[in-house]
Amino acid sequence: MKASPDRIIIFDTTLRDGEQSPGASMDVHEKVLVAKQLEILGVDKIEAGFPVSSPGDFDAVQAVAGEVHKPIVIGLCRTREDDIHTAWNAVKHAARPGLHTFIATSDIHLQYKLRMSKDEVLASVRNSVGICHELSPSVEFSAEDATRSDWDFLVDVFSAAIEAGADTINVPDTVGYTNPHEFYNLVSYLRKNVSGIENVTVSVHCHNDLGLATSNSLSAVQAGARQIECTINGIGERAGNTSLEEAVMIFNVRKDLYNLYTGIDTTQIYPTSRLVSRITGIPVQPNKAIVGANAFAHEAGIHQDGYLKERSTYEIMTPEAVGIGKSHLVLGKHSGKHALGKRLEFLGYHLSEQEILKVFNRFKEISDRKKEIYDADIEAIVLEEIYRVPDKYELKHINVNSGTVAVPTATVQLVVDNETILEAGFGNGPVDALYKTIIRMTGFNAELKRFSVSSITGGTDAQGEVTVELMDRDMVSTGQGSDPDILVAAAKALINAMNRMEFLKTKRLTDTPHL
Repeated sequence: MKASPDRIIIFDTTLRDGEQSPGASMDVHEKVLVAKQLEILGVDKIEAGFPVSSPGDFDAVQAVAGEVHKPIVIGLCRTREDDIHTAWNAVKHAARPGLHTFIATSDIHLQYKLRMSKDEVLASVRNSVGICHELSPSVEFSAEDATRSDWDFLVDVFSAAIEAGADTINVPDTVGYTNPHEFYNLVSYLRKNVSGIENVTVSVHCHNDLGLATSNSLSAVQAGARQIECTINGIGERAGNTSLEEAVMIFNVRKDLYNLYTGIDTTQIYPTSRLVSRITGIPVQPNKAIVGANAFAHEAGIHQDGYLKERSTYEIMTPEAVGIGKSHLVLGKHSGKHALGKRLEFLGYHLSEQEILKVFNRFKEISDRKKEIYDADIEAIVLEEIYRVPDKYELKHINVNSGTVAVPTATVQLVVDNETILEAGFGNGPVDALYKTIIRMTGFNAELKRFSVSSITGGTDAQGEVTVELMDRDMVSTGQGSDPDILVAAAKALINAMNRMEFLKTKRLTDTPHL
């Protein structure tokens, strides 16, 4: 896919690099749901995963390839023949399949990780890209740790990749090491010296270890790159990746400076951000650019005065431009299944009749306890009832007693591997009693690293949302639960994290790539 001079290709790697955030692992259904939303958002390419890493990841990539039609669906692979063929088998039935192969090029990686000479790396690039070119109509090659590599060696590597059939060459800042001025010079140097580079798209993949991922990507664009690899909410390995919403809205707001455009429907940015946050369990920080809760808040008196007189005094883009403000009260306890189904379609959820019925039953249960149902409430129901990992542990009932003169006591009924268990226990508070009882019942061995509570919507009858993070040795699992009763939400969150941990153990990546 060759970019036009004024068009930026958006390569989304939320499903691959984004999933490498601790605790952010997604199952097949969750990856398909996100991929469908990315298609609605308008991304050009979806990197769906690393198929050779596990049977679960292969299945997820294959499922995404079968469900989306407009973007190129890409499988990642190392410069190894078995990797390449596995990746191709996962994406080959996509409407627009693609392969992305990579090998490290920095001296430190060559010496300590690959233990290969530069000549061996060049031979590997020629062979692997050639195989990819024979199989796939779209081939991207990445030089891992490019920003710490010898520039002249990069010229040789990229020239070899283009000669072998790559239509996109990617320059990754794998460890977030570079800065905008340095990166501009590197991309400029490559564009002047790599043979055949004028016939391919130059791509960049920046990490945010020093907080410069978006700035570095923009510098590369100014030097001639025309593809940005990014993730929703900037999630990803370590400190994350270039944030899609930041990069896209910079081009949207500053047309005067860049005179460039993307194919993104910006009104879908906020819904996509919410979906990814809910599925991964990674909350968006309130002051996050574009999609944070405070991104369009004006608290200072002087700001409020100016804003009320003229929005543009303190607002360079409107919340409506990124899809904020679309959510409004639409349903209540007297709403029917048909109305709920229509609202689900509007929100981007295309469910079967059976799934709609399942959501509707939960919706009616909540509407009996909560007068007003908002879009955020509906999203929480869908993600809790439909898109979740398989249940080893299922919560049936809880009853918690607590107060200023009572010893906090929790009675819990669970189904564990199809066996019903009922127990009670004590704690220092209601949540402590609840969690200690559940952990004792299941024998689950993990450390609770994070427990946070938020309100999905406003009002004292709002659904509470609890997020927990469990750690078992080096494995992290995040779980979420929502309910008008915050203790029920807390129990659901813990059970969800436990189920995700069990799921992670079955699909754990054996050789995770770091681009």
